Amino acid sequence: MKQIILKLTPEELRLLATLASDQIFRREFIDSRMPGNKTNLDEISLGKALVGRIRLILDPCSAKRNHL
Repeated sequence: MKQIILKLTPEELRLLATLASDQIFRREFIDSRMPGNKTNLDEISLGKALVGRIRLILDPCSAKRNHL
């Protein structure tokens, strides 16, 4: 898998995580009620995992726990 390096400030990354979380919620709970919508559960699961990883990176307490 190809990796991409992107430099962001913590504030920018926090905003992206919030926006991604909101979008995942919309796809899972709101869009799924729309007629003809096809929910991609694998994509939703991947998105949730990614947002979780971003939040762990941004949480200063988790960084201290990981280095102990």
